[in-house]
Amino acid sequence: STLSEAAPPDTVVALFNVRDRDSGDNGRTTCELTGEQPFRITLLAADAYALVTSETLDREQVEEYNVTVRARDEGSPALSASKTLLVRLLDVNDN
Repeated sequence: STLSEAAPPDTVVALFNVRDRDSGDNGRTTCELTGEQPFRITLLAADAYALVTSETLDREQVEEYNVTVRARDEGSPALSASKTLLVRLLDVNDN
């Protein structure tokens, strides 16, 4: 995915769904980001999420981000899966 460094906070970077076919608590899922990055996850619906920017970005400081999303169910024991997304920033003339 590519994103302009001029994108304001709360810009949607990616949309994704998380599903667990189990029933009850074993089928309920949550998502989180690993590490410190200028992004956050927003819940859109029961299984739908958006990865959005949480602050202003600067390509001169960081050209790309590896954003790892971890989905976990609420079963016991809890099971999880991770996916890493590459987000490249596009340069904007700052002058």
